[in-house]
Amino acid sequence: MNTPPITFEAHGNYVIGIQFTPDSQTLISSGMDNLIKLWSVPDWQHVTTFKGHAHSVNDLSLSPDGKTLASSSTDQTVKLWSFPEGQLLHTMQDLKKTVSTVTFSNDGQWIASGSYGGRAVVWNLSGEMVVGIRASKKNLSSVAFSPDKNILATSGLGDEIKLWSLPEGEQIGELSGHQTAVWGLRFIKGGDQFISFGYEQTIKLWDTQSWEVIYTIDTKEYGIRAINFSPDEKLLVTGAESKLQLWSTDSWKVEREIDAGAKALYGMDFSPDGKWLAVGAADKKVRVWEL
Repeated sequence: MNTPPITFEAHGNYVIGIQFTPDSQTLISSGMDNLIKLWSVPDWQHVTTFKGHAHSVNDLSLSPDGKTLASSSTDQTVKLWSFPEGQLLHTMQDLKKTVSTVTFSNDGQWIASGSYGGRAVVWNLSGEMVVGIRASKKNLSSVAFSPDKNILATSGLGDEIKLWSLPEGEQIGELSGHQTAVWGLRFIKGGDQFISFGYEQTIKLWDTQSWEVIYTIDTKEYGIRAINFSPDEKLLVTGAESKLQLWSTDSWKVEREIDAGAKALYGMDFSPDGKWLAVGAADKKVRVWEL
């Protein structure tokens, strides 16, 4: 990763969502230009564009089988698309609020979304609501399913992380320790551990049996907006103001820092085959590093 990244202009505004397909042959991006685009790997040529959202596409999630793409938008909707064809299958709307985040369950049967106004919703593949949850009075920024789909974690503005039983939608726990806001959530290690990332630039590792903090990492970097894990979960990448940091999840030490050449980094993803790291940025460009 010491060589300069492959860089290409992908959208007409900020690039927010980034995800590789399970076969690592296609990169999906979304942006504040209301579009979703597909790019071929490894030549990074534009393949097709999904059009249908009326405002910024804030998040993407591809089903584990690679056949359905979920997208969330400032136009207050979640959309389900056939993949890679791009046929719009369903449009779901709950509150008339920005939908900031969306994610598939591990079995690909449910989709969770989080909105401004504090509402979380679990949907099925037919676009029907499984359960709606008033998770907070404040905007949500992240939702995460446990691997067994029995728990949904939610967070956003405010320092709390809340845990909900599924499909009932009843609160079963609340985690505190961050400050101001919690931007990112993820179950790891087969669900034995849980990661949260706070506005105060700390990352907390939780044990999911006791829900106690195992470890707290102070990144000491301002402006981190996104984190993600390598396929084997041995590396954690964080994107700050113009800088990527790669952390070993064994030692929780920074193994490498990379000048990304952009002031604000958003979505990022490792390809499942471990060959690539792609990052979307505010300068409309996608940067791809060969690992």
